[in-house]
Amino acid sequence: MKKRLILINEETFEELFSFKLSLLNVFVAGTLGAIFLITSTTLLIAFTPLREYIPGYSSSQLKKEATILALKADSLSQALEKNEAYLKGIQKVLTGKLEHVAFNKDSILAQTQSTISPEALKASEEELSLRKEVAKEEKRGTTKGSFSKK
Repeated sequence: MKKRLILINEETFEELFSFKLSLLNVFVAGTLGAIFLITSTTLLIAFTPLREYIPGYSSSQLKKEATILALKADSLSQALEKNEAYLKGIQKVLTGKLEHVAFNKDSILAQTQSTISPEALKASEEELSLRKEVAKEEKRGTTKGSFSKK
């Protein structure tokens, strides 16, 4: 069953556009229209600042501020640890548990600094094998392929 869609100028009754419609044509046009609408909406939200209004997404400015605040909190906690160690040293001197001559501010501050052991910095066997595999891939010149996991 075919239908005809006709656009007519109402004042002059002139036929502007005529199109034959079938059930398949309407279904295909509707499906393509829906796909286009969904795709364009997804792209609009994904690549514009509109995504910040969706719950769960945060703005880039908020992420930058959170990073800066985390770094400040870390440095403040380190400064607090140093001050506490310094005050404990002074407290030892004042209570007489430590001789005045043995007290040194630099030695107390050095105690608060954490050191990383050389064993923790050594590469594991998995890392060494991965490094060898990467070196082989670079020699062959095929850097676009993925590396196999062992």
